[in-house]
Amino acid sequence: MFTKLKRTIKELAKQAVYLAEKTLSGEDGKRKKQMALEYIISNIPVFAPFKKIIAKLLSDFIDDAIELSVLTMKSLSHGFEQ
Repeated sequence: MFTKLKRTIKELAKQAVYLAEKTLSGEDGKRKKQMALEYIISNIPVFAPFKKIIAKLLSDFIDDAIELSVLTMKSLSHGFEQ
């Protein structure tokens, strides 16, 4: 169960980072990260009462997924600039 959930979180992180960058361009990184975190938690495919519990249990994983998505997005954007 957690393997599938982690895979879903990685995909949600990619979407969340893209959305945060597009929506909050020019804002600071903390605000973008908060928006991405809220997006992931709200879209985790579990029953609503369990979302906060799952978010707490997997908070480190979610943070890492967001950071990895940010790095991936930055590396892709730098690749297009060259």
